Amino acid sequence: MSRFDLSCAHWEKSSYSDQQGGNCVEFTRTFAPSGIVPVRDSKTPTGPVLLLTPTAWNDFVAFAANDN
Repeated sequence: MSRFDLSCAHWEKSSYSDQQGGNCVEFTRTFAPSGIVPVRDSKTPTGPVLLLTPTAWNDFVAFAANDN
């Protein structure tokens, strides 16, 4: 069970997401002070959420930026 309540989170679609509805990654800065970055698939907003550490988030973004 997560200690994070995401019910009021403001989700932002990644600039790397496909505008046609595919590859839709969303994240929220709701927990920015803790450093945790929640990430989800926008096509299933009630589905699972990844809680990434700052290091994991940076690695994720770097991977997405270089994935052609």
